[in-house]
Amino acid sequence: MLRIRNLEASYGASRVLRGVDLTVEAGQVVALMGRNGMGKTTTVRAIAGLLRPRAGRIELAGRDITGQAPYRIARAGLGLVPEGRQVFPNLTVLENLVATARPPRPTGKPGTPGDAAWTLERVLDLFPTLGERLGGYGAQLSGGEQQMLAIGRALMTNPSLLVLDEATEGLAPLIRAGIWRTLGALKAGGLAILVIDKNVAALARLADRHVMIEKGRTVWAGSAAELTADPGLRERYLGV
Repeated sequence: MLRIRNLEASYGASRVLRGVDLTVEAGQVVALMGRNGMGKTTTVRAIAGLLRPRAGRIELAGRDITGQAPYRIARAGLGLVPEGRQVFPNLTVLENLVATARPPRPTGKPGTPGDAAWTLERVLDLFPTLGERLGGYGAQLSGGEQQMLAIGRALMTNPSLLVLDEATEGLAPLIRAGIWRTLGALKAGGLAILVIDKNVAALARLADRHVMIEKGRTVWAGSAAELTADPGLRERYLGV
């Protein structure tokens, strides 16, 4: 679903990514891990077209999207839940959800427009709280409600790959637990997910594979079982 090879990127003269390799297979959840400042968000920005790579290749569902405009990458099947949520503060919950809604991509099978479509009704089934806030403005929501809205907004684009940057940052424990349950349900439904978060234990339970980056390079990749079997990995690449 997503294949990144030797990705390099910079902010002006400051080189941040120096060789990131990462793969997310269809239906798989992959956790992108590393200390603060090691390039996780920069990787997401490059995937989403918000930062033009200086080298490397990014493929989404077999299509080269390297350096393409963000709207083209979104149309190709990327749903982004950005760090800080970035909901539209002056739009209502309903307007946030429908503003970028798209129908599912065709499957090529007669009579089937695509996988089970993410409609407004389906998103509200996933997040009943949003149904109670449809007329409220984005700026009036709590942090947890904004995160639900950001996820719902991304799902309304009917993505092939959902990318979450800091999935539960700044949220209360009860809300965090709800977000993890939601991601588990999306995984069970077969959606491919790339997720960044600081909760290693939760990531180990959710993700099929883990990729660690340090100083802009991929330094380790392996399964959840391999991650939990080697406590030294956390100290080496995630410890402060």
